[in-house]
Amino acid sequence: MNDIIKSLYDRKSVRAFIDKEIPKEAKEAIIRAAMEAPTAGNQMLYTIIDVTDQAIKDKLAVTCDNQPFIAKAPLVLIFFADHARWCDTYKAAGLEPRKPGTGDLFLAIADACIAAQNSVVAAESLGIGSCYIGDILEQCEIHREMFDLPKHVVPAAMLVFGYPTESAAKREKPKRFDKKYVVFENKYKTLPLEEHINMYEDREKASGKPGGDFEEKIKAFCLRKYESDFSIEMTRSADVYLEEFR
Repeated sequence: MNDIIKSLYDRKSVRAFIDKEIPKEAKEAIIRAAMEAPTAGNQMLYTIIDVTDQAIKDKLAVTCDNQPFIAKAPLVLIFFADHARWCDTYKAAGLEPRKPGTGDLFLAIADACIAAQNSVVAAESLGIGSCYIGDILEQCEIHREMFDLPKHVVPAAMLVFGYPTESAAKREKPKRFDKKYVVFENKYKTLPLEEHINMYEDREKASGKPGGDFEEKIKAFCLRKYESDFSIEMTRSADVYLEEFR
């Protein structure tokens, strides 16, 4: 196994950082890696904001579902799906471009997330941990004001970076679902409901956890994630952003 693939297999989210700054050269390498990512039509349909103001980090730690470790991260990058730049570029060329639609938004979100993942891989290769913060999509009114976002600019991903503590580095990476439940050939496969039980139980066993209590565990997970207040707020904020593209 080569080093790049091993790094991808080993990488896990890091939420605890030692008190050590990320060198300027490493930071530049991480950002450059993001900007070298695949992009639709070489448009780079994203903008990256490098959050250096500690007051903004402190506020993000609150607005992004009250996660204090965000404020302690040496490097915070936010990746925005951005159609404002190209619309302005078309206008600069004397054109009257159409209003961006939902397809344009989805394409820009893909561009932004691909760039974000490139930065994660680059950081991992340098011994720098990272964690995605999906909660940046919440509190749209607050975040728009914080970052002076114009229309057609939507936060797609936020990442915090830092050197992991010893315990964070040694933490076991959570097991993934088995390939047979996720990868299909040529056509989508809708799994029978009993297979969903097997999918979950197989992962529990691979993690060394006791099986059983499927319904109880999934109900608790659903309440903690899918039916949670933050998930509902994320959907509300996403609808506000989406309305601009309709």
